[in-house]
Amino acid sequence: MIEKIKKVATIQDMSGIGRSSLTVALPIISTLGVQCCPFPTAILSCQTNYPEFSFFDLTKEMNNYKNVWTKMNIGFDCIYSGFLGSEAQIDIVIDFFKSNNKALIMVDPVMGDNGIIYDTYTSNLCNRIKELVSYADIVTPNVTESFILTGEVYNEKQINLGFLEKLAKEISNMGPSKVIITGIIIDNEVCNLAYEKEKNEIFIIKNKYIKKYYCGTGDIFSSIVCGMLVRGFDFKVTIEKASEFIYNAIKYTSQFDTDPNEGVMFEVFLKELILINEQK
Repeated sequence: MIEKIKKVATIQDMSGIGRSSLTVALPIISTLGVQCCPFPTAILSCQTNYPEFSFFDLTKEMNNYKNVWTKMNIGFDCIYSGFLGSEAQIDIVIDFFKSNNKALIMVDPVMGDNGIIYDTYTSNLCNRIKELVSYADIVTPNVTESFILTGEVYNEKQINLGFLEKLAKEISNMGPSKVIITGIIIDNEVCNLAYEKEKNEIFIIKNKYIKKYYCGTGDIFSSIVCGMLVRGFDFKVTIEKASEFIYNAIKYTSQFDTDPNEGVMFEVFLKELILINEQK
């Protein structure tokens, strides 16, 4: 049966060096058989973990960009937002959500990691991200971001699956029907905890913890989740496949002496996504 290609608008920055944001969303979502339409928020020479980078802010152009799409009556099956750098950008994204009210809304609420809020994020900006989350059908916070969203003070002693299950349900009560808390490190395992409100179901996908950190793995994970859910894959199967992909990419990359800021060598495993795509 011939299937019409579905369309995702993804609202993120574009970095020339460092596998993250649009540079991973474009190839991954496309490989999964979905048209990936970039809505750039900024252009950077390198992602911001590098000691030096150029930065061109596109906030002023974002309204024009959005308005042209609206005038052309271009509809999207899904809108997926990632890192946003200002309250003005959040306002534009919310307006874009409202003008595409039939689209599946996915928000990666990028605000911090490892217990630390990113330097660019004020408490007011974090509150605006909470507002953004209220429009979402799916959210993919990491552990730190799940604490921020629920107003909890970050405490490593509380990082256990029972407490994070509670946080996932609290985040779901903000609006999203599906919540995935990513990158939970417990003992020698890294876990992704997912909550599906409609079924009142929690499931946890575990992989061996390789004890290596690379930038951009969360962006890769979210991009796989986006592409697979738009294609109609089962939620649990989607999390399993995304978790396996990240594990394999980290394991492969860890064999090489590379700068962690460059991210993982996901390109080697794109063929695995082609095989997943062929199952539909």
